[in-house]
Amino acid sequence: MAGPRVDDIYERVKEMAVSFRLRPGDRLNEVALSKELGVSRTPLREALNRLVAEKMFDFRPGQGFFCRALDAKSVFDLFELRQIIEVAAVRSACATATDDELQAMQDELYATGIDITGLTVEEAVNRDEAFHLGIARLSGNSELFETLCRINERIRYIRWISMSLDRVQRSKDEHKRVMQALLERDENSAAEVLSRHIAKRMDQVQDAVRHGISNIYMEGSEDISARIIEKA
Repeated sequence: MAGPRVDDIYERVKEMAVSFRLRPGDRLNEVALSKELGVSRTPLREALNRLVAEKMFDFRPGQGFFCRALDAKSVFDLFELRQIIEVAAVRSACATATDDELQAMQDELYATGIDITGLTVEEAVNRDEAFHLGIARLSGNSELFETLCRINERIRYIRWISMSLDRVQRSKDEHKRVMQALLERDENSAAEVLSRHIAKRMDQVQDAVRHGISNIYMEGSEDISARIIEKA
């Protein structure tokens, strides 16, 4: 009985952490959060401990739980790790995915992932994640897939910021080039395009973090995720 209850709390609090509705670096008020969620503190703490293990929160003995920091170095490290993992995934997918799997992925990309005009930033990032996770799934390595899922959760807010700042059309063109290389089973081309597509310079990360912090404290995370993409 307790398991599903904790799972539900875990998902709700994780969403708050991913979107930085809980402000970075702040000490978590467990009493206030338990009241907001309508739950007791015991299952809340169990959920928080799971999120600490996933590095969504920090725990300091004698002080309590703290919301994760939003600093450029940590974000840059995560993008770098994402790049390494996804390049490995696309190389493996070139070698192991079936023709039918690759064709299905292309069909899905062109059906849902190319034109994102009119979508919210959150919806567009969700579609982008789905494409990249699709490649990871075709690698056949479940641990790689799960690791990428966790990385995506930790950088999602910054990706919302980047989606609202970057040239979206370039991103879509690169998806098409990766897909074509996959269909041709050209792992070197697929890896090269995907690597460039994911890579971010430190100055780009710093700029996104600055915008992100400004958005958190001045506007709120819901504002950035709900912005409509007008031109793709």
